[in-house]
Amino acid sequence: MLESDISAALQQQVLDAFHKETPLSISASGSKAFLGNASRGQAIDVTGHRGIVEYDPRELVLTVRSGTTLHEIEAALAEAEQMLAFEPPHFGEAATLGGTIACGLSGPRRPYCGSARDSVLGCKLINGRGEILRFGGQVMKNVAGYDVSRLMVGAHGTLGVMLELSLKVLPRPAASITVTRVCNAAGAVSSMSALLGKPLPVDGACFHGEQLYIRISGSAQAVREARSKIAGDVLPDADAFWHALREHQLPFFKRNGALYRVMVKPATPPLNIEGTWLLDWGGAQRWLYSNEDPASLRHRIASVGGHVTAFRGGKQTDEIFQPLPAPLLAIHQRIKASFDPKNIFNRGRLYAEL
Repeated sequence: MLESDISAALQQQVLDAFHKETPLSISASGSKAFLGNASRGQAIDVTGHRGIVEYDPRELVLTVRSGTTLHEIEAALAEAEQMLAFEPPHFGEAATLGGTIACGLSGPRRPYCGSARDSVLGCKLINGRGEILRFGGQVMKNVAGYDVSRLMVGAHGTLGVMLELSLKVLPRPAASITVTRVCNAAGAVSSMSALLGKPLPVDGACFHGEQLYIRISGSAQAVREARSKIAGDVLPDADAFWHALREHQLPFFKRNGALYRVMVKPATPPLNIEGTWLLDWGGAQRWLYSNEDPASLRHRIASVGGHVTAFRGGKQTDEIFQPLPAPLLAIHQRIKASFDPKNIFNRGRLYAEL
């Protein structure tokens, strides 16, 4: 694995930008550049800041520089029979941990083992004043009791340049199988919701193409016992299916048109919205291809307590993220101002007002 600490150079670039009020656009491999609005500013590239800082498999904690690729991290963890709990999508061979955390993306295991945010224990970053700060982990606890490091998850780089991240990791399960059966959407939602309330080692649940897929992982005995309680056939080469789902390589994701990420409560019945659906996360994350007006779509999803992200393929004039109510936007703006008072980081990446 390549090891390189360029924090001093990154800090100097931020200091220069702060004094000149020059906007900066934080970049890495670009694997997730499609997600979010285009940010404006001079590029600040973190791909050279890479390597594992500290990793003791006995502690189940990994500290790594933000430009380290997911492939490198996963290979190091695999040697110790461990894994990232949140099963992050790569969307590119050179995907970095920093970009993954900035976008807040989690894979199929998210409802059962936690999200990217749940995995973050600490963060070292450069704020908009050019100061290097540490939060969480074994270094510092915020006096207010709020885990500041987790604010970085899903902030799309608007709060600072992440230098290091400390993550909790998990042992790899000894056994895993996937059970599949023919099902309709209503039956799939009912089945997936019921499984969430049972003490079974389920760590993946998806409905796609009139098929329900349930992944069971754990000790060999636990998997055998759970298998006897879940109807269906064992899917051969299940790892390939879950990888294709995570990386959006299933035929479903090859369509043209606007792809929306719809987040709702898992037990929400199938929605009467014209389009093509795939349900993941036990029904909580639903992917939709639809020609419906984005504003109308957001309104209809909000009416059932959900929200929508225009993930890719939409018009450039469409809002990417669910618009924020004024009070919540004001909170975001205050947080942004505390970390980045001159608004130099990734202007407009999340919202025009940030």
